[in-house]
Amino acid sequence: MAEHTQQRPVYRNIHVSQIVAYRLPPAGIVSILHRISGALMFLLLPFVVWLLDVSLTSEISYERFTNAFVAGIGWLPGWFVKLVVLALIWAYLHHAIAGLRHLWMDTTHSVSKQQGDLSAKATLVLSLVLTVLLGARLFGIY
Repeated sequence: MAEHTQQRPVYRNIHVSQIVAYRLPPAGIVSILHRISGALMFLLLPFVVWLLDVSLTSEISYERFTNAFVAGIGWLPGWFVKLVVLALIWAYLHHAIAGLRHLWMDTTHSVSKQQGDLSAKATLVLSLVLTVLLGARLFGIY
């Protein structure tokens, strides 16, 4: 007599309620974070342009620029400005490293599952380690 084996569920369209329980591979996580980092950089582009303008216009405006990280900007406290800049640091680093990963995979035609998994994990680790190092500098730890 044949044993009844339980079939694994097949998910063709993942419902929003299933997203939390769904385990993405590292490459999928990197892909989603690449899109999020790109959107974050786009949305905060006016802030980045303002920071660049204020930091380069004159010595007085540079003082205003550095003071933004201590006293804040308008009603936003300085620590919040630092958190926004930290988010931008992560976004730029992750987006650049993930972009280089994609360019490398495209030019070398390295698209095996093992290589994709390894390069995705390296992307995540490298972007987070660099963000922590630059964030420590931003918050005055060193």
